[in-house]
Order: sequence, then structure tokens, then C-alpha cells
Amino acid sequence: MHDSVNICIAGAGTIGTALGQVLAEKHNLSVTLLSVEAEVVEDINTRHINTSYFPQIRLNPRLKATGSNAVLESAHIVFLAIPSVAVVPYLFSVRDSIQREAVIVNLAKGFGTDNETIVDDLKKVTPNPVCTLKGPTFARELINHMPTAMTVGAEDESVFRLLNSVFKSTTIHTDYTKDVTGVEILSILKNIYAIIIGIVDAHFDSPNLRFMVFTRAFNEMRHILLKFGGKQETMFRYCGIGDFGLTSLNDLSRNRTLGLLIGKGFFTDDISGKVVLEGRIAAGVIRERLRVMNVPESEYFMLAELNRIFEGGYNIKKFIGNIVSNDLPPVPTNGH
Repeated sequence: MHDSVNICIAGAGTIGTALGQVLAEKHNLSVTLLSVEAEVVEDINTRHINTSYFPQIRLNPRLKATGSNAVLESAHIVFLAIPSVAVVPYLFSVRDSIQREAVIVNLAKGFGTDNETIVDDLKKVTPNPVCTLKGPTFARELINHMPTAMTVGAEDESVFRLLNSVFKSTTIHTDYTKDVTGVEILSILKNIYAIIIGIVDAHFDSPNLRFMVFTRAFNEMRHILLKFGGKQETMFRYCGIGDFGLTSLNDLSRNRTLGLLIGKGFFTDDISGKVVLEGRIAAGVIRERLRVMNVPESEYFMLAELNRIFEGGYNIKKFIGNIVSNDLPPVPTNGH
């Protein structure tokens, strides 16, 4: 690792600001948030506060912000902390400013521009090493220095070693896998199945039922992960069971909250047209991909049932009976 590491975090929203705050405490790191929001940049540089996202939190004076892409030219690591739909076009637009050996780290959860994983799409637009960083992480907890875990998905182990040294002695703890596809797919699936857990909890405040459905959901996620070429062991990294547990069982989660609203009957045609949460979009994309692969619906029954809700005219009172009466898919026998 360089004596001093220049880190650029593209995006000064909640996760970008929280990550910047944690890393700015290390004196061998120079951390800059790159933002298109001029007032956020001004706020951070002059008052050491991000009023738009964390009005109560004093930021480390070492955390800088800029609106200029020039900061990318000297960055050793570039974290992409922008919405999933914008990540690939964004990198395409700034790639000429980034030095060739800089590591690109994708924090966004969702599909890229053509329903490939974001990392697959990023690799098409840059020759730089690209990795993914995912885990059970609420930005509010991270910025308040609660110990937080994340999985580094990188094909090259040296990328993990670099990030591990960056996070050393911070509140961020990492594990590692070369299964980049698995990390990316699980970060998409956990949002979908968190909606399902939310629907269940809206109807029954029952620990027995909650963890019955949680287990079945985790099993269905495993089937889908294997179909997409991920590895089963990735489910036991922070990006798997950890992130699914956090997203499905905690009320800070937007996708769980969407499930609670659906379960309580607030998901009307008027609202459903406006709701574009990651999980809802992803549910349709994943189902379409599985259909193209000729995967029988019995192997993703809960996902298919959730899509029927999104299509409208569904009697939500029957949802839990429907998903619980369906038999679990058989255990795959293809060596996984």
C-alpha cells in the first residue's frame, strides 16, 4: 500500500458520507467526496456538516468535498456510492480522468444498464480493476462508528489486501470472496425477499412464522444464486445471511418497509405506479431472467408470487397461505 492513499468517493449521499467519515480518521488516507450537489460540497468544506443527509453529525475536518472531476486523476481507490441506475453511465463519463491502476469499488445494489450485474457492466467500460463491497450496512450506524461488516468481492486477491489495509483499525470489518457475481446477485435478492418478510410481519407478529418464511426465503435465494452462477458458500459471507437479515428484519430498511405497507393494504394502484424501490424493479428482472433460463416457477415460487402482487388485483390476505402451502424446491444435486 502507498504511504499515503488518495481515496475518492463518488457520491456524497448517506453511504458515501458515512464511509468518508470513517476513513477520514486515518491519517495515511486522503479522503474526498465528489458530488454534483454544490451546496453539499460547500457545507462539508466550510461547516464540516452534510445538512442534506446527516444534519446532526459533525464531520471530520479531514473529510473534503469537491465538485471537480480533477480529484479522480490522483485517486488510488474510487468508491462508487451513487444510485445503481447511474453507476455505469457515470463511470463511462469520467473514465478518462481515472488513472489506469486505480481500483474501482462498486457500492451500489441493483442491476446495471442491460440487466447484467453492475460489476459486469463496469468491466465493459473501464480497464481498471473493479470489485464490489456489500454487507449489512445502514449508513446511520456506520457514521456513528458502530462496528460494521462488509464483503469484498474481487477476482484478484491483491485488491482485497489493499482494501483490507485501508479499513484496518477502523470500525469496518471485511471478509473476502472471489465470487463477484454471487456478491452482486445476493445484494439484489436480499432486497426482494425483504419485501416478502415485511408483508408477513404486517399480517402476523409471529416469530415462528417469520423465521419459517425467512428460512424458506434464504433457501429460494440459494437456488436463484446458483442459477446465476454464484457460489453457495457466498451466502454465508457478510453479503449473504448478514445483509439479508439486516434488510428483512430491521425497520430502517426501505424494502422491508415497502413489504409492511403492502401487507397493511397501502399498496394501491396509485402508489404502486410511483414506487420504484430496488426490490420491486429487481423482482421483475430476476423473474424474466429465470423464465429465459427455463427454470420452473416451483423453484422461485415466493418471488413469482411477489411479482403477482406488483401486477395488481391480488388478494393480499391470501399471500402467506399461498407461499407457505407451496413445497420447498428440491435440493440441487449438481455438485453445489
